[in-house]
Amino acid sequence: MSAWTLGVIGGSGLYEIDGLENVREERIETPWGDPSDALIRGEIGGVSLVFLPRHGRGHPLPPSGVNYRANIDALKRAGVTDILSISACGSLKEELPPGAFLLVDQFVDRTINREKSFFGPGCVGHVSVSDPVCARLSGFAAAAARKAGADVTEGGTYLAMEGPQFSTRAESRLHKSWGCSVVGMTNMPEAKLAREAELPYASLCMVTDYDCWRDGDDLDVSEILAILKANADKAKSTIRHLAESLPETREASPQGIERALDFAILTAAEARDPALVAKLDAVAGRVLG
Repeated sequence: MSAWTLGVIGGSGLYEIDGLENVREERIETPWGDPSDALIRGEIGGVSLVFLPRHGRGHPLPPSGVNYRANIDALKRAGVTDILSISACGSLKEELPPGAFLLVDQFVDRTINREKSFFGPGCVGHVSVSDPVCARLSGFAAAAARKAGADVTEGGTYLAMEGPQFSTRAESRLHKSWGCSVVGMTNMPEAKLAREAELPYASLCMVTDYDCWRDGDDLDVSEILAILKANADKAKSTIRHLAESLPETREASPQGIERALDFAILTAAEARDPALVAKLDAVAGRVLG
């Protein structure tokens, strides 16, 4: 058992958190490069919280320009125990209208230009992501979002596309035909990297629009921005309710996420690349020694 240190990755429209006490900024260097921004530390309801704006303050980084490895590594070095990802998305289902919140439990990764693993030549690792989110953390987040007044759905599939352009109508209809619930550009490889770092991860998706699968629907960026602002206000309230509702003591994840690397490293000790092993000190130091 240990104390919670909640990491929050804020997506489009969420660049700061209200109500943080003892706020301080921390810049963390990682062997994977610079994270999106300085980490913002503070406390809410007695819970330690670390906030990282995914796109940087002022939104200078597009989805493909985010250094996902550096972000996850920095949060791990900061002592984060669990990550709540918050992101904007487009809906692929009629029953998920603009303004709805969705706690996803599955992903389809269609990104193509991103570094997707901490492991590689010289230290090969394979982790299971069959159930890519932490069910416990997702449940806590769903309850908190309802307290914040959000219309919440639990369970659904997030289609991650490369972007930065939105979908063509043909792509949107294809993604819908696959049974996906929402489409976005940022949760992959973020969720996979969190699992490699043995960090329980939950994804709260805020619907800004119906994607263009509906006849006659075209994305109106001005309308999306208005929904973004309303969603961001509820997201900030959700974070506060989540921090205040977490159990006083933190048990290990029932899914065993903190031990995801127990049998993941295939490269024999004598064949490992020392330079890569050194870079993995925060992410995989528990198993690499």
